[in-house]
Amino acid sequence: MSKSVSRRKGFTLIELLVVIAIIAILIALLLPAVQQAREAARRTQCKNNLKQLGLALHNYHDVHGMFVARKGGTNSCNNAVPARDNCGRLSGFMGLMPYIDQAPLYNLVSAGGGAGNKPPGGPEGWSGWSDWAVTIPGLLCPSDGLNADTRRSNNYVFNIGDSSRNPRDSQSVRGMFGNRRCVRIRDVIDGTSNTIAMSEHVRANFGQGTNSRRLIVEGIALGASGLNSGTNPGQCLTFVTGNRWAPSANVKGRHGTALWDGQAERCGFTTIIPPNGPSCAQGTNNNADSTHVVIAPTSLHTGGVHALMADGAVRFITENIDSGDLSATAPTQGETGPSPYGVWGALGTKAGGEAVGEF
Repeated sequence: MSKSVSRRKGFTLIELLVVIAIIAILIALLLPAVQQAREAARRTQCKNNLKQLGLALHNYHDVHGMFVARKGGTNSCNNAVPARDNCGRLSGFMGLMPYIDQAPLYNLVSAGGGAGNKPPGGPEGWSGWSDWAVTIPGLLCPSDGLNADTRRSNNYVFNIGDSSRNPRDSQSVRGMFGNRRCVRIRDVIDGTSNTIAMSEHVRANFGQGTNSRRLIVEGIALGASGLNSGTNPGQCLTFVTGNRWAPSANVKGRHGTALWDGQAERCGFTTIIPPNGPSCAQGTNNNADSTHVVIAPTSLHTGGVHALMADGAVRFITENIDSGDLSATAPTQGETGPSPYGVWGALGTKAGGEAVGEF
């Protein structure tokens, strides 16, 4: 009489390990692809945000006959009742609000707020006034997650030009956006397709001191010398090691966290050091008030930054773009003539007379 042999159904240990290994390999292959797809979507959104700002700039020009100034507003800094005004530091973003579907906010600020307890145009641009402490998604790059609080925040910044000599307060800057002076299309002699209007900057808000080896895209190194006379702006490169600030560097970060303040460190950039390079300032001012500065546009996109051209087109500018002789003396503000900082400097000037090729 034969006996039947029963067999247990299931996987052996070896088979199970093989399956786990295959799954692990698939995950390792798929995760980078998913991350790349997500970053591609974020880059597309960032590019679209700049396109909308380009439309806003041109719509503003159509209405007012000029582009908005980077910094303006009331200039008395009056301490009388009901409150101090915006001290001439209101950023150009407020003027663009009606053209990016934020007309109610613009009207509210123009009226001195819902309670009417502020001057027309609002208080100091750095104030945390609740009526303008809002998040505006169109001013934020989705790739920038370094600063969680997005109220009164911006990732997009105005082109000041290729000079380190007081870009904070100068009116006749070599770029597109200065202090209390507006540029017309007719002033862009180099051509609107060859001149940058806006770009990006990573948001940051920290004071000087121990920099904890932060990424160079976040902050600005203090202690540079001679920037007031334009001497050797390339010295910013000496404050870094790799893609982080050197341990000895005294660094602060003030970009993009006070949207309504028109200071250069809040909403501006220069075209001297190439994109994603280091920024530096003369002196040791801990706020966003350094006078003589070199401010490179920065992003968390790999390889460069988006730039809005004055004609409304958006281009991706590589961080390896030709920047000429960074040891050359920076031009004075308002000076005509070509930039010493290569193609990058030429893209920042509105009337430098340079011939800009492919970039």
